[in-house]
Amino acid sequence: MLQEIRDKAQGWIAWAIVILISVPFALWGIQSYLGVGSEPVAAMVNGTEITERTLDNRFQRFRRQLREQLGSAYRPEMFDDAGMRKEVLNRLMREEVLQQTSEKIGLRAGKSMIQATILGMSMFQKDGRFDQQTYEGALRLQGLSATGFEDRVRRALVSEQLAQAVTVGAFVTDHEFTESQRLLKQTREFSYFVIPTADFVLDGGVSDDDVRGYYETNESAFISPEKVKLEYILLDAGTAGSTVNTDQALLRGYYENNEDEFGLPEQRRASHILILLAQDADQAAVDEAESKIEALAESVRQGESFADIAKARSQDPGSATKGGDLGFFGKGIMDPAFETAVFALQEGEVSEPVRSSFGLHLIKLTGIKAGDVKPFEEALGEVEAAYRKAEGERLYFEMAEQLADLSYEDPASLESAANALGLSVQQSDWLTRDQMQGVFAKPKVMASVFSEDVLQQRNNSELLELDGAGSLVLRVLDHQQASTLPLDEVKDRITETLRNQRAEEQTRAEAEKRLAEIRSGNSLTQAAGGYAVTGPLTVARNDTQLPMGLSSTLFRAEKPLADAVTPGSARLAEGDYAVYVLTGVIEGSVDQADVQQQTEGLRRLTRSGYLTQWGCHVAAQRDLRVSKQTGSKVMRWTFYLGGSLRSC
Repeated sequence: MLQEIRDKAQGWIAWAIVILISVPFALWGIQSYLGVGSEPVAAMVNGTEITERTLDNRFQRFRRQLREQLGSAYRPEMFDDAGMRKEVLNRLMREEVLQQTSEKIGLRAGKSMIQATILGMSMFQKDGRFDQQTYEGALRLQGLSATGFEDRVRRALVSEQLAQAVTVGAFVTDHEFTESQRLLKQTREFSYFVIPTADFVLDGGVSDDDVRGYYETNESAFISPEKVKLEYILLDAGTAGSTVNTDQALLRGYYENNEDEFGLPEQRRASHILILLAQDADQAAVDEAESKIEALAESVRQGESFADIAKARSQDPGSATKGGDLGFFGKGIMDPAFETAVFALQEGEVSEPVRSSFGLHLIKLTGIKAGDVKPFEEALGEVEAAYRKAEGERLYFEMAEQLADLSYEDPASLESAANALGLSVQQSDWLTRDQMQGVFAKPKVMASVFSEDVLQQRNNSELLELDGAGSLVLRVLDHQQASTLPLDEVKDRITETLRNQRAEEQTRAEAEKRLAEIRSGNSLTQAAGGYAVTGPLTVARNDTQLPMGLSSTLFRAEKPLADAVTPGSARLAEGDYAVYVLTGVIEGSVDQADVQQQTEGLRRLTRSGYLTQWGCHVAAQRDLRVSKQTGSKVMRWTFYLGGSLRSC
């Protein structure tokens, strides 16, 4: 039959079919060269594209870092996604500008430098040394190849070289240092009272038209984020072990083969005489210590009491008063050399001199307590747990492979895979991209959840490995697109917001009224009326005892003239207002005992300023374009350096 097909495939019809098939493939190839249908571009830096995918990945990583840094204090509503996304884009553009400039001026990072940097990263170390498995597992978790990570390190090292080259010449003059200390250590004397906005909140006064108008003007504030509800099978050694069937015969067999796991090991009791000797002692000190310990050993051989010699001559203060007795102990407790000697002795025997990390010892074995194994009936619970753990570790990889196959064969459900393996299908609550927690927060899992195959096609995911300790297969049970919440659902929230806004406006007006009274000649106490006056106080810059918002306003206020005060007001948290009078300013002075540390701190700020200004200069000479997807047709370049955003 195959020969017949081959014979018939030699004519003009076969060639026509080949040509027809070739045309779409050729056009597809041309399309890829021309860039048609390629990934959306978020920004273009001097001809180099920053794709939306790159921006999305970095944005997700940035949010995860925020969650980790803030812990339980993290609240998604605290942050503006659009603003954070622009900040992340700024960072990416900055990095690309620095990278291009670095390459242009010939800065490089060699392979040995990259390897040394990676070997020194604590995240890849185990017991203080680089661990290849930890390194590979960390990269898998981030969805990176070794080559990709090395390239990232290379770029970072090159950018760091450039930053150092720009800032290395930073210096601080004596006048700059003196002025900085004068301002930083300045203190101010003042008194104040607070007008709380709660005094002006009214129950009524907000109409339906007001609510509707606010809703239409601020519609973007009432977006319900995209949500998914998942079902999943989580497999690890513990889960695999829970599927194992057990009976008395199996457990007894395991118990008999592993009796030493279910009882106390052998313990020994020893006494010792110690002559201290440092590990790095020179030969003269070693000779002297050996001479002393040999003399004591000879006294023991001559029949003198070991306990009496230990009391009189041992240099271990903890045991000397007890005749050198150390009590009973098992293996893994003492210094390795000491332990080896103890477990090699017969009861009542005295060792030859033994050197440990503490010094030289004479050791006498004074007792042996044989290991004790629990009876099977008493240890049954421990035996079953240990058996399931051991079997789970053995079965895990086999079951993971089966889970991958079964979930692929029936891509529309997890039930058949769970039933075949004796596992359970679990369900998550509604989750947003910002609320992914636990195993779902891992980059590989998040990428799978929001992939087209899983999210849109509703297929099971592939088997996702979790740090080498488990695996996960998931599917999307339900999905809600981001949408604007209906007015009825947010009406109460808007009403509360409008009431608070109007209350704050009235609070501000009241503060201005009372401030005018002070400027017309009334005292702070007279202007305060029924509000309590706090002060006079003397506070330093950024004093934590002040209400938030008052300190920054107070230290921007003009110095009062002689025999006068400077009145002012400041908005506090929740819309409250403080009215104050500044009565005095005490300039800071240089602390001679701490000049070096203070100078270095100011020099760091100066370096940051140099780098910022240089960055603005470079950015002005680069072709920087941002796509419409960012929300702005024309972008004013914002440079991210020194831990803050600086517009150029």
